Amino acid sequence: MSESHAVSAIDDSIAQAARALASASRVLVVTGAGMSADSGMPTYRGVGGLYEEQSTADGISIEEALSGPMFARDPALTWKYIAQIEAACRGARPNAGHHGLVALANHVDHLCVVTQNVDGLHRAAGTRQLIEMHGNIHRLFCIRCGQSRTVRDYSSLTQWPPRCARCNGIERPAVVLFEELLPSAALERYQRELANGFDVVLMIGTTAVFEYIAAPVRAAASGQGMAIEINPADTPITGLCDIKCPGPAADVVPAIVHQLETGGF
Repeated sequence: MSESHAVSAIDDSIAQAARALASASRVLVVTGAGMSADSGMPTYRGVGGLYEEQSTADGISIEEALSGPMFARDPALTWKYIAQIEAACRGARPNAGHHGLVALANHVDHLCVVTQNVDGLHRAAGTRQLIEMHGNIHRLFCIRCGQSRTVRDYSSLTQWPPRCARCNGIERPAVVLFEELLPSAALERYQRELANGFDVVLMIGTTAVFEYIAAPVRAAASGQGMAIEINPADTPITGLCDIKCPGPAADVVPAIVHQLETGGF
């Protein structure tokens, strides 16, 4: 395909997405790591990832280091890697894709964003209806007394693991570690959204490897709505989606919103 044809195909997919959203009342947006990529957020694995090697410096995988069982056995070790990830992400700001979703909410009756990311960027952008399925790295809570607090970043933390100011218990981030269950409150909200149905599900920057994430796409494929995917590459759910917008969220989402606002579709 020539470059001009490729650009035309992208423009056409954006126009199709804008038409679908223009007639939608309820929209469910599901975002993954690709949503934050344009904010400079690093991945764990892959070229340029924080942990390209199979094992960390402690001789275990990053998944084991960031697991619930490891936190129970050795919270200092788990915190070591949580702190490394937070430091690598520190200073990241919402990108045009995050802000585009906030603008998109003004064009539909109900838009809910469900994110797998723990970086808090959707919240920082001003997203109103937000479900942080895996938690938020900026919220800490004490595993002994439950007292919680929000921190802008970890630069003010002076020990690992940090301790509760009230009872001196160990604190942890309010995020889902590997081998832990999803938070019940977030899961219940998500299930209510699915039960209420949707006209369009917008999948952004996620491969939807978890079945609960793929569920709305499968529902749309069975005739319960329309599915749109925004991702530079094809994923396991591409074939289930009605529209594929190839490209990063920071480019595609604002382009769709612009089409909605100008009526140029």
